[in-house]
Amino acid sequence: MRILACTLAALALVTPARAADMDVLRGPDVELPLPAPVQTIGPATYTRWSGFYLGANIGYANAKGDFSDAPISGIAYALRETALLAAFNPSTWPVLGTADNSLMTYGGFIGYNTQWQDLVVGLELDGSRASFKLNAPSTPIGPLITAPDPLGNTHTVTIASAGTLTNMDIATVRARGGYIVGSFMPYGFVGAAFAVSSVAVAAIVRDDQCSSATPPVCGLYTFSNSFTRNNEILYGFTVGGGIDWAVLPNVFLRAEFEWDQFNPPPGILLTVATGRVGAGLKF
Repeated sequence: MRILACTLAALALVTPARAADMDVLRGPDVELPLPAPVQTIGPATYTRWSGFYLGANIGYANAKGDFSDAPISGIAYALRETALLAAFNPSTWPVLGTADNSLMTYGGFIGYNTQWQDLVVGLELDGSRASFKLNAPSTPIGPLITAPDPLGNTHTVTIASAGTLTNMDIATVRARGGYIVGSFMPYGFVGAAFAVSSVAVAAIVRDDQCSSATPPVCGLYTFSNSFTRNNEILYGFTVGGGIDWAVLPNVFLRAEFEWDQFNPPPGILLTVATGRVGAGLKF
């Protein structure tokens, strides 16, 4: 018993020391730093262009009318079933040239945009007023002596013509596509163009015809034709581009360039190039 008691007393003295020794070996407790919190970024925001809008504009336009083919159908019709047309086809002789006119225009627009973040697609209706006055330069041909026709008759031919296109109201229906850059939206468009204008083309052919008899028998023949239409509806296409600038949440400024082409009867090629500026409201 004495031996057991001594053994227990010795163990009681040794255990705290060993525990202390083990704490030293383990080292002091160290607090590890927590990871930095993850920062989340919200979705990007863009200037709002979606919805209805309307506005007004003013510009400067140049119209060019190529009348070189305009007299062809009229002269051919006037000379139908004649030996002169069959032998020499004077309807293709160039008489009229190209006319141009530049002036101020004014008008307005209305449209609707849909928006996918920084992409904008829309449909727009534009109208403008321009008092163009195109007078085709005329270069009469003749008197021109032709070779004998199949019947042996000789012809001394003179051709004169005139062509005008006055006043014009232009309307376009455009499909637009744009890209948002801050408060700006560059865009392009393509669509159909319509116009109302007054068109007139007249032609006259003088044929001093002499037979092959001896002495020759001569006669003067006059053939004429004209085409006149007031408020003629013209059809064509439009292309162009520009930039809108949102100066206020519901107010924007605009600058653009537009190219329109028409083919009004009878065979005139008409182009209108317009640069304009404007202002509009978004709803």
